[in-house]
Amino acid sequence: MAVFFVSIPLCLGIAHASGVPLLSGLISGIIGGLIVGSLSKSPLSVSGPAAGLATIAVNSIQELGSHEAFLLAVSFAGVFQLILGWLRAGIISKYIPHCVIHGMLAAIGLLLIFKQIPHLVGYDIEVMGVEDNTLTTVFHSFLHINFGISIIGLLSLSIIFLWPKYAPAKLKILPGSVIVVLFSTLAAYLYNHWGLNSFTTDHFVDIPIINSLSSLSENIRMPDWAMVNNSKIYLVALTLAIVASIETLLSIEAVDKIDPLKRHTSSSKELLAQGIGNIVSGCVGGLPITSVIVRSSVNVSAGGRTKTSTILHGFLILLGVMFFAGFLNYIPLTGLAAVLIHTGYKLVSPRKFLKQYKQGWDQFIPSIITVISILLSDLLIGVAIGLTVSAFFIVAKSYASSSFIVEDHGHKKIMILGESIHFLHKYKIVRFLNNFPSESTLEINASRTIFIDNDIEDAINDFKEMAKEKNITVIYGGLVNKKRSFF
Repeated sequence: MAVFFVSIPLCLGIAHASGVPLLSGLISGIIGGLIVGSLSKSPLSVSGPAAGLATIAVNSIQELGSHEAFLLAVSFAGVFQLILGWLRAGIISKYIPHCVIHGMLAAIGLLLIFKQIPHLVGYDIEVMGVEDNTLTTVFHSFLHINFGISIIGLLSLSIIFLWPKYAPAKLKILPGSVIVVLFSTLAAYLYNHWGLNSFTTDHFVDIPIINSLSSLSENIRMPDWAMVNNSKIYLVALTLAIVASIETLLSIEAVDKIDPLKRHTSSSKELLAQGIGNIVSGCVGGLPITSVIVRSSVNVSAGGRTKTSTILHGFLILLGVMFFAGFLNYIPLTGLAAVLIHTGYKLVSPRKFLKQYKQGWDQFIPSIITVISILLSDLLIGVAIGLTVSAFFIVAKSYASSSFIVEDHGHKKIMILGESIHFLHKYKIVRFLNNFPSESTLEINASRTIFIDNDIEDAINDFKEMAKEKNITVIYGGLVNKKRSFF
């Protein structure tokens, strides 16, 4: 039940942030609970629409030209996830540096915050002759502040940030997002009841009332299959698949760590479940689905131990859509904006930036550059740039690492190789060997070496041939059963 109360405002808020009908968010919440919850091998993970994909959804809909075309991309993203699952590619997330992943999530969090600031201050009319630019819209919203709505929005924002720290111990079981939705709904009702009229229909949730099969068919969007030959569809689908898969794998890893029973979830099988969920979600008008750590952690805290709680939460959302849409329409958008700004802040995680700064430039700089690159370009390009910068630091660090030490015994020198000797160490080793004095003895000791690159062995063998001309005695040993390749 606790997961249901958290999911409802998040599903609505993420749909609103994505620029799609609010029903789409609830549909994906239902599918995440009923379908993904049934297929997933994780007993505690809760799936549904993810805040991290909201900004991608907005940009993708603009690029593709319609919500229906985006739904097609969501379904194809599910197909890509199935392929990743069949290829057992779930392990790929472990090879992406955490600094780049944090940079990606932080950039998404910043974009989410910028997108929600206008709604926090009551600027809920998306098109008022303003150019479609996030920062421009934020600036324009401050010229059209609705003070009544802003007060409620800022109070809601304060509540959700302060609730975990200052709430009474007995009430802390209730998530801050639930308190914010209840507070903002009551405050908006009282504002209008007292005749202040700060809130109009534009400032509230607007979910269609589903009371028949015909009304259901009228309000559910379907994919635009005519766009199947558009190459942009597949690029958007690939972007969604990559980001959704990374978020899912990170969430699954985090959930397994807080599982009281210490169970382990197969990452590749999870991708298969998520892929099926996204195929279905795209086909019936939903948003992209991922495993979500916020809802999953609430599930654990509330005592969930099996998939029953996940499936039940999806069923409760379905009942809410069918019978309680009228009540949900009393929720003001400023309350949802506060919830999403808080979610964006957690994605940015300033403490992680501080931690990375303390860990060193090789962690801090790739993370910052990933953020800036995503904000100035798009997600895939930004992540690619972040990976390139991170790879540069990895190479530089590897090059600077000690490849060998030398023990000087007068006429004889012992060159002791390190544990891992690869091609980046070739220059240092070759320079040492080329400058080795004539009429002496060199013992190359590889007894500590676990891996040695073929390039290094070739260089040593070339030196052994050249050493004969300089009357250098070479003793080379310790390479019994050493790995010559990473594969």
